[in-house]
Amino acid sequence: MPVRFYNTLTRGKEDFEPLDPPKVRMYTCGPTVYNYAHIGNLRTFMFEDLLRRFLEYRGYDVEHVMNLTDVEDKIIRTCRETGESRQSLVKRFTDAFFEDMDTLRIKRAHHYPAATDHIDDMVKMIKALLDKNYAYESQGSIYFNLRAFPEYGRLSHFDMEALRTGASGRVDSDEYETDDARDFALWKAWDEEDGDIYWETELGKGRPGWHIECSCMSMKYLGPSFDIHCGGVDNMFPHHENEIAQSEAFTGKPFVRYWLHSAHLFVENKKMSKSLGNFYTLRDLLAMGHDPLAIRYVLIATHYRQPSNFTFAALDAAREALRRIADFKIRLTEVRTESGSDLSVETAACEKAFGEALDDDLNISAALARVFDFVRETNKLVDDGVVSIDGARRVLDMLERLDAVTGVFDSGEAEEVPAEVLEKVQARVDARRRKDFQEADAIRDELAAQGWIIEDTPDGPRVKRT
Repeated sequence: MPVRFYNTLTRGKEDFEPLDPPKVRMYTCGPTVYNYAHIGNLRTFMFEDLLRRFLEYRGYDVEHVMNLTDVEDKIIRTCRETGESRQSLVKRFTDAFFEDMDTLRIKRAHHYPAATDHIDDMVKMIKALLDKNYAYESQGSIYFNLRAFPEYGRLSHFDMEALRTGASGRVDSDEYETDDARDFALWKAWDEEDGDIYWETELGKGRPGWHIECSCMSMKYLGPSFDIHCGGVDNMFPHHENEIAQSEAFTGKPFVRYWLHSAHLFVENKKMSKSLGNFYTLRDLLAMGHDPLAIRYVLIATHYRQPSNFTFAALDAAREALRRIADFKIRLTEVRTESGSDLSVETAACEKAFGEALDDDLNISAALARVFDFVRETNKLVDDGVVSIDGARRVLDMLERLDAVTGVFDSGEAEEVPAEVLEKVQARVDARRRKDFQEADAIRDELAAQGWIIEDTPDGPRVKRT
């Protein structure tokens, strides 16, 4: 079964065929570094992490570029309101962004180009668009002329007949309403509100618009045409639509083959909003005592094209699911049977189903469900004593491979339990099966006196240090 993705550009699932296999060139819209990323942002970054990990699992060589927007309307507004310099603000929140990525086990991109390091490249691109009559100057600013690019609207299916014209048909704001297509700013002339945030260039004194940044940096690192572009669904229009227009006008070539967009995140079935008190950053959740691995699980477990509802009940359920995996792995390390099943058939079937689910447009929900079915089935075999040491190792190896995709199956190393303790745990299991509860209690008390506690769980007994 080939890998298939839902391509926003064509509104359908397509077999994934990169331009230069096994190389895959992928661009993901990064953060605007003026504040902490909220969990809606993190959900998008998590989906992109899963996508990259799975492609690598399938043997592709992924080159991943994620931009850092370090000059933009919100940054300038924050600097004006707080008095902090752009450089100080950007560094503080860039550092915080990478801390969040590491805490959530999100793999680092290969390139993190910052917009302000590529001003000259943007100027060259804007000049070329002027020369080709795709752009025009007005009062020192330069705008992209949507009427010059009749293909505008392919990604978002925007009705070009509704396009406004004249002076009211231009927009200077980096972000604007999703039902309003107007000529957008490629270069913004300096005004007093910008303070000392400007560049002296051949285009005049000013700064680039937000949309030109992603086009310029993606093509600089990945070429004029590349395989995958990702982002949240809120970026589809106007940002990604504008990227396509200015990029293809500049190169005359198709910009991106596959566009993948993640859906919105809700919190307790409501739109996330500071006014509702349900606006959370990763730091907020960690301060409440929540496990970052459980947060990762919640943010990754819903299919990326489905709206995700973040709840604290879901965090509790995620913590329990991860505990089941951790306990299962400990049980496997405790297997001492030389003879028995090597589980080669069972693990192969599990991994095959896991991979096929993700082949189908990253169906992570189905993939995780198959893993937990396997855990339940294998726990029964361990209970029955029919799993060999080789079988246990085979399962652990498989979980390590699946963790390379999900990033949630490795909860750290547990203390190895001595063989004599494991023998007593098994003796207690045998006693309980014989309904000799006096003997079972005696074994439990003996182990407790030695510093070991037995927990009876649905997945079998667990033993750990008190």
